[in-house]
Amino acid sequence: MTFKCGIVTGLAASLLATTAMADIKVGFIGSLSSDTGLSTLRGAEMAIEELNAAGGMNGEQITLVSADTGEDVTEGVKAYEYLAETEEVDFVISGSIDDVSLGWLPRMQEYQIPTLDTWTSYIGIIDMVIEDPETMAPYFMNIASDEALATLYINFGADVLKAQMGWESVVILAEDTAFGEAITGLVTDALGPVAGIEVKEIITYDIGTVDFAPIFSKAQASGADFIYQVSSVNSQVISSQYVKLQVPMAMTGVNVSALGLEYWEDTGGAGGSISTLSPIPSVGFELDPASQKFVDDYQAKYDTRPKIPHFNGFNAYWGLKQAMAAAEEAGGFGDVKAWSAAMKKQDITLEKDGKLWLRYAFWGDDEVEEVTGRTYPHNARFDLTAPYEDAQPSMVVVQWKENGDVGVVYPPEYATTEFEVPSWVK
Repeated sequence: MTFKCGIVTGLAASLLATTAMADIKVGFIGSLSSDTGLSTLRGAEMAIEELNAAGGMNGEQITLVSADTGEDVTEGVKAYEYLAETEEVDFVISGSIDDVSLGWLPRMQEYQIPTLDTWTSYIGIIDMVIEDPETMAPYFMNIASDEALATLYINFGADVLKAQMGWESVVILAEDTAFGEAITGLVTDALGPVAGIEVKEIITYDIGTVDFAPIFSKAQASGADFIYQVSSVNSQVISSQYVKLQVPMAMTGVNVSALGLEYWEDTGGAGGSISTLSPIPSVGFELDPASQKFVDDYQAKYDTRPKIPHFNGFNAYWGLKQAMAAAEEAGGFGDVKAWSAAMKKQDITLEKDGKLWLRYAFWGDDEVEEVTGRTYPHNARFDLTAPYEDAQPSMVVVQWKENGDVGVVYPPEYATTEFEVPSWVK
């Protein structure tokens, strides 16, 4: 009898120990072979290490599991299902590109797992939050959506491309993706009416394109003053060919490969003069002390690319901490509505030289952004009107120079260098 009682006591102790050691499980979804995906993964890893060192979340340690999307929509759906059904994660942090996020979103709505997108900026997802707030309650996007991105670029078009450079017409070269379609639509609708720049032609290309010579020839034939490119996949190809072919038109736009320090090496040094919109922090962007510490710790921990995380690595680092803080307030991730309500209140403000520099916060459900006149529930807070007192600008424009230097050229408050036309363009 004593022996049996000892077994029961041992089992009870074991169960209690297991309960006490229960973990909070975070699932990463994204490409494990891309700088974009690794930026989010590593930002999440660093945040979890710091949180666990400080006692975890409500005394529970946080673990991380990953699911590779390979930047493929079908694989992305499978990856989300794996995290939900096999790993039974409490929270998902995503470094997915737009098309992949759109693929797994129906699964998120079904499983109702709190999820944070750190890279995807598709405005259509925020529209889904507006139209279906109940099933989209678990979803947050802590990067300014592409409507805000386009608004900033239209200002750049009016202030620099039109007023400073005197350019009056543009030809758009856009990849055939959801991201490409969204940005093209926003720029087309607003670049002419607001910036006074006529869109001469829109040329859409497949992301597998390896020979851009015919496309550049078609762009030249349009008679436009400059090229606006929209490229999130294999962007280094169009960049290097533009430089090697010395296309006699300036080219700007949205080029994801140019967002990382590896861009110069990836293009074989043939990436000069390319300018691109970038969420912040970006390459060439001055950092506040807290962000600089994150980069220093990152470089001490990782010795493979990306050399510094892309913007979504910063988003993952701060966003995961916010998600855990919201879970502490909500009593865990199980009550999605309670967690969502707590997540909306998360607000981290970072200062540089005594003024606001970066802010990780979210728009309220009914808040109307004054420039666009619309709401952005569950989207990262941004400011479209200088001086930037409420939040940082939605994006900045960075430019790679022909000598390999890179800096911010717009807006003026964050600029570290001047916008330049390629030396071969007259």
